[in-house]
Amino acid sequence: MAIEVILLDFWPSPFGMRCRIALHEKGVEFEYKDENLRNKSELLLKMNPVHKKIPVLVHNDKPVCESLIIVQYIDEVWSNNPLLPSDPYERAQARFWADYVEKKLYDATRKVWTTKGEEQEAGKKEFIEHLTILEKQLGDKPFFGGDSFGYVDVTLIPFYSWFYALETEGKFTIEESNPKIIEWAKRCMQRESVAKALPDEKKVHGFLLELKKMLGIE
Repeated sequence: MAIEVILLDFWPSPFGMRCRIALHEKGVEFEYKDENLRNKSELLLKMNPVHKKIPVLVHNDKPVCESLIIVQYIDEVWSNNPLLPSDPYERAQARFWADYVEKKLYDATRKVWTTKGEEQEAGKKEFIEHLTILEKQLGDKPFFGGDSFGYVDVTLIPFYSWFYALETEGKFTIEESNPKIIEWAKRCMQRESVAKALPDEKKVHGFLLELKKMLGIE
């Protein structure tokens, strides 16, 4: 039987990692296609003609784009091990915090590794402020979904694979300001779905150094 699920992705992408985690959580077999973003495949351009970006989930030849939408789609199609809560209010809250991560964290990480001096210090401050707000939301719960690993955890945990690179480039230690986030991340990493989806932190740092060279950032 032909593989019905294809993930068009790029290995260091935290957005793609979300989709990988969700698929692993559901036990879905899928074909992984790592894209060269400087020479995008015809399949990617065909499946995401609007944004021409990864990740794209192709299910029975039908594309689903944008990582948060993909994770929700996976959760709805494969109903085992639900990621979103069944209660409408709790589900709305989970979507709110996932949206917070989506709108705040990536831009803050870029400020840490693309800038220097005062601008970088401002970027680090902003990044830590976002993590502190998320840490307060986590509270003393094991996961953002309470006792169970869920949608917000899937949305946020991919950034953990970038922490080492950010700390090295920004010369700071996240655990000093946000120990609960690190404890939470280590709990997440104990899950097979997360451990399989997240690349080695030093490999991510190596990629970041190459990216900085390519962009002319010294």
